[in-house]
Amino acid sequence: MLSKRVIAAARSSAFLASRNARCRDTAVSLSKGWKVADSQMRRAQFHSSHLLQAETVKVPQMAESISEGTLRSWSKQVGDSVEADEEVATIETDKIDVSVNAPKSGKIVELLAKEEDTVSVGQDLFIIEPGEGGASPSPQEQKKVDPEEPKDQQLGKTTSEPPAPSGVDKQSGGIPPEGPKEAKKEVKQDSKPKEVKSKAPPAAPKAPGNRGETRVKMNRMRLRIAERLKESQNAAASLTTFNEIDMSSLMEMRKKYKDEVLKEHDVKLGFMSAFARACALALKEIPAANASIEGDEIVYHDYVDLSVAVATPKGLVTPVVRNAESMGFVDIEKEIAALGTKARDGKLTLEDMAGGTFTISNGGVFGSLYGTPIINLPQSAVLGMHAIKDRPVVVNGQIVIRPIMVVALTYDHRLLDGREAVTFLVKVRDYIEDPRKMLLALN
Repeated sequence: MLSKRVIAAARSSAFLASRNARCRDTAVSLSKGWKVADSQMRRAQFHSSHLLQAETVKVPQMAESISEGTLRSWSKQVGDSVEADEEVATIETDKIDVSVNAPKSGKIVELLAKEEDTVSVGQDLFIIEPGEGGASPSPQEQKKVDPEEPKDQQLGKTTSEPPAPSGVDKQSGGIPPEGPKEAKKEVKQDSKPKEVKSKAPPAAPKAPGNRGETRVKMNRMRLRIAERLKESQNAAASLTTFNEIDMSSLMEMRKKYKDEVLKEHDVKLGFMSAFARACALALKEIPAANASIEGDEIVYHDYVDLSVAVATPKGLVTPVVRNAESMGFVDIEKEIAALGTKARDGKLTLEDMAGGTFTISNGGVFGSLYGTPIINLPQSAVLGMHAIKDRPVVVNGQIVIRPIMVVALTYDHRLLDGREAVTFLVKVRDYIEDPRKMLLALN
């Protein structure tokens, strides 16, 4: 009987011990599982926050013929906040300036290129951290105490050390200096003038005037202009012919109608529209002046795309007036005014300057009296306008004073002979001296 009870008690104790062991194992496995899950969750949060924090912005595609440019300037710096589509950098190419904008609102984290560096399409440019855009923090806000710092550090920054009493040296542990007698002796000894053994050689006399020099790197547009002009001189057989135009009739017409045109069309009536219209009509009669050479072939254009030379701070650009042969005075003036404004504001696109079959350059606005313009290849001719000057001329056997403009036509002798070039310029002269011919399209 006793042995049975002992056996039952032993069995029950063994069962309880095994159950407790299983519970402990379960608890350990559960704690391990929670730890693993917690670490995985933290890694997931880290990766997701890391992906949201940084985005690398690359150099955008600029044009088919442009693969690189010069990083001209940064509009924003590290730490600055930006709005979506706000300009961050400007890349200068040989034709236009390209703006690089922020893809979203946020803060600039890192700049991956320096100003004046050459950057290529697709290259990493800067890193932006998404967030709320806005103005950058002011210097006063940056100087404020960081609330995350401990209070004792904040007190240590704001509380200044008490000033040491006068006559006490901090480095000597607060020991006062020696008596005033010794100090007076030292002052007396130091106050004695020392004998100068050798005199310095006299300075060389300065040359009169300023002889300084400044070196400035040529921008890409100026380099491209230089390359194109030299290419034109080397490739084309350039020759220039001149003629004089009596501007009396055109100036009288402009004076009579300019106020009415300005009131009705909100555009100023100038001389460029008249010359553009006269050239468009003359180019129809002399098609070789509107042609170009491609390889061993001559391409004759049935349309007239006028390249109008516009001076900008960065250099000379030639935006194009499309299909000028189908436009009147007012339409040409509107288009030239719009292109001129875009050129001076630096907002011309590649499409605005692509093509062109004939060029007009007006150096007269700067006071030029004579000049030989350079052909804009692959075009075959360019018309140069100059300043209007009162000159004595013979009219019907009498000497009278008339406003005269000298015009020049530089042409490629490979395409145009002298007869055709002179005939073209004479036709332009006849149209300008009697603008009614342009309205009637008479020869």
